[in-house]
Amino acid sequence: MSSSGSHGAEGSSTNIPLDYHLQHQHQHQHQQLQQQSPVTLSRYESQKRRDWNTFGQYLKNQRPPVALSQCNCNHVLDFLRYLDQFGKTKVHLQGCMFYGQPEPPAPCTCPLRQAWGSLDALIGRLRAAYEENGGSPETNPFASGSIRVYLREVRECQAKARGIPYKKKKKTPKGNLEESSTSSIHFS
Repeated sequence: MSSSGSHGAEGSSTNIPLDYHLQHQHQHQHQQLQQQSPVTLSRYESQKRRDWNTFGQYLKNQRPPVALSQCNCNHVLDFLRYLDQFGKTKVHLQGCMFYGQPEPPAPCTCPLRQAWGSLDALIGRLRAAYEENGGSPETNPFASGSIRVYLREVRECQAKARGIPYKKKKKTPKGNLEESSTSSIHFS
């Protein structure tokens, strides 16, 4: 058997150009990747990818830009505060006449913020994405204690401002959710 057959690009005695072989090889690799990865991502996976890309872009836009490997919990906290400007949840300030009212009778000038539940879910997705993208669990800035404290404070502040007591939900043995009978805010 000769090694100068038409199967290899190197040492080929045929008149087929080298770039044809490379293009064919690239197409074959692309087909293999398509077969290995699912065609559509779940809603959660799509959102996690978008969140990860958004956070990465946020870090790149910092002056000076911050590399993901240099990211710490302070960058995450700044990111969460930055996101508040895009929030849709009215959070009454303590001096507002509607502070503590779940359904105020008139509009006010209090700011819109990101809802606690949205921030909590976002941190969960980013925490998973960090580790899926090669970060170690020990250095995960999204798993920091200061992030948990910040989220707890946001939850408490928003619950008080809206006059809504936080009720922790428990899972029943059948997987259903039920509200606990307490009417105060709980911290885990």
